[in-house]
Amino acid sequence: MSRTLLNLCCSLVGALLGAVAVLGPQPALAADWASVFMYHRFGESEWPATNIRLDQFEAHLEEIRAGGYTVLPLPEIMTRLRNAAELPDRTLGITIDDAYASVYAQAWPRLKKAGLPFTLFVSTDAVDRSSPGYMTWDQIRELKAAGATIGSQTASHPHLPDIEIEQVKIELDRAAQRIADETGERPTLFAYPYGEYGAAVQRVVAARGYAAAFGQHSGVAHAGSDRFGLPRFALNETYGGVDRFRLTANALPLPVRDRVPADLVLQQNPPTFGFTVDPSIPDVDRIDCYASGQGRAKVEALGSRVEVRLPEPFPAGRARINCTMPGPDGRWRWYGVQFYIPR
Repeated sequence: MSRTLLNLCCSLVGALLGAVAVLGPQPALAADWASVFMYHRFGESEWPATNIRLDQFEAHLEEIRAGGYTVLPLPEIMTRLRNAAELPDRTLGITIDDAYASVYAQAWPRLKKAGLPFTLFVSTDAVDRSSPGYMTWDQIRELKAAGATIGSQTASHPHLPDIEIEQVKIELDRAAQRIADETGERPTLFAYPYGEYGAAVQRVVAARGYAAAFGQHSGVAHAGSDRFGLPRFALNETYGGVDRFRLTANALPLPVRDRVPADLVLQQNPPTFGFTVDPSIPDVDRIDCYASGQGRAKVEALGSRVEVRLPEPFPAGRARINCTMPGPDGRWRWYGVQFYIPR
């Protein structure tokens, strides 16, 4: 995660934590949304941007145990959202990217003891090469046999918007075949490497028969979400405190449509960014938006339409805008996007 993204998250999370009430267990209500979390490494402090400390992770598990949440397998969450079937309020999904060795050594024993399902997104080349610090296929099969879902994160973990679309297809097909060969089952869930994708990449993923695909932008997945651009809350050493976990675990969706730009690979920089909030959401003028490296952005709300004005372009690479607004019961509605600015 870049320093500009860290600054963005610091500003946003600090503002929300300053206002949100600490929530205790709440009654389970019918919902059509879930917060999905993303981890990478566990107890590997030499990689703080992608690592969660073990004391932080154990605090998350204790919050789940004591806080009245429902953790479901990600395929079940996706099926219910796709079919507009009810979920318990405060449903959570747990995902882990890249198949690092610390998943097997540190995360899995704790998740198994807690009885929590999770999805592991595998980049297959590193496993095939027996790269230091990665799991083995034997370990991945062991996790699968115990109930973990195995998803794909391509073969070589490239920056997908930077490569030709035919190469994107090869990356997806090669990874899917390797996972099928080694586990006996083709993956149905996909995670974009680095959370980077545009419309052309999304079409390739959809054409490969995946049920859903996930980025690395913040937000709450809901029945109206784009199935091939689903959000996840990233957790690492900087953003792994239990207060932030609780804040995002209790987040509510901010359903939007007619987003401009439609393609997240930017052709205009800074983008003219806007969206229409679902008319069921009141008080749209209370939305605040924060941009990578630029802090709080100028927001103009006219009825349900929200326009966000940025004073300067983003640097090449990844950039985010996060928009939040107060919801009921001291909870926060959350909508985020991650742009890709070609190098």
